[in-house]
Amino acid sequence: MTMLRTILAAALVAGATPAAAETVKIAIGGASCVCYMPVVLAEQLGLYEKHGVDVELVDFKGGSAALKAVVGGSADVVSGYYEHTITLAAKRQELSSFVLMGRLPGIAVAVAPGKTDEVKSIKDLAGKTVGISAPGSSTDFFLKYMLSQAGLDPNAASVVGVGVGATAVAALEQGRIDAVVTPDPAITQLQSRHADLPILVDTRKAADTHALFGADYPGAALYTRTEWLDQHPEQAQALAAAIVETLEYIHNTPAEEIAAKMPPNLVGADKQVYIESLNNSMEMLSETGLVDAKGAEAVQTMLSFNLPEVAGATIDLGKTYTNAYVEKVSAQQ
Repeated sequence: MTMLRTILAAALVAGATPAAAETVKIAIGGASCVCYMPVVLAEQLGLYEKHGVDVELVDFKGGSAALKAVVGGSADVVSGYYEHTITLAAKRQELSSFVLMGRLPGIAVAVAPGKTDEVKSIKDLAGKTVGISAPGSSTDFFLKYMLSQAGLDPNAASVVGVGVGATAVAALEQGRIDAVVTPDPAITQLQSRHADLPILVDTRKAADTHALFGADYPGAALYTRTEWLDQHPEQAQALAAAIVETLEYIHNTPAEEIAAKMPPNLVGADKQVYIESLNNSMEMLSETGLVDAKGAEAVQTMLSFNLPEVAGATIDLGKTYTNAYVEKVSAQQ
């Protein structure tokens, strides 16, 4: 039986020892995020057990913290954004995504209720304080890219880590930040409480994503060290099968039924808002689990805008992801 527990990233990394081979430890970059919902839902549906793999889910405040756990050896697999495999490739560290959960970033930019007169576009974020999940996370990269696209220095806004979910909502409503870059359910929660909440960019939808990147943009995925994949092909295959089956379930099941399967602490006090966030994010979630080559190129382009080490590196994108495990799942169906 798997379990989900929340721990401090620093504590896990500090005492890092390789996880036992019998149990796959998955570090999640914020379990309350709808983008990572398939990883938790697969546990709730009993699909890890069905496919013969024992999993322990460990919750972190952001994708960068989850990544550190895997690089440090205290977790086996990351439930995080695909782009981290590219940033690590630029540092000559080989990590590979092996099943995709999000074909779109699923990230939106919302303006604080009291700042609507001051912030009407991405350009207006210059000199403002913007909430992100954590420094070095996907929301951080996303903000810097949007600032660049608006003709500003990538660091034109001050950033502060506010996590995801309720902590991001609280930071915005309490006036500690001027805007927030976050995935659902936080955006839907804010919209339900502030009917006129300005949304500057919304990549839960393909239209905004394609306008920014010219293609789909691989988002949430399971990825790990290439060495781990080579040493644990059966466990990787089982994880891919569980996630692909979960994605099929998601796209064929009403949001109300999905919400009923999820842990109450992740659904939150307002179940209807969570259901709405699922409906708002369905377009974001992959139906196949496959990474699109053009999407991978779009991710590299975005990162190159703001990370000199990526722009100056020779990166073989084909090594940052593999569709082999998902394709094998499809072949066996």
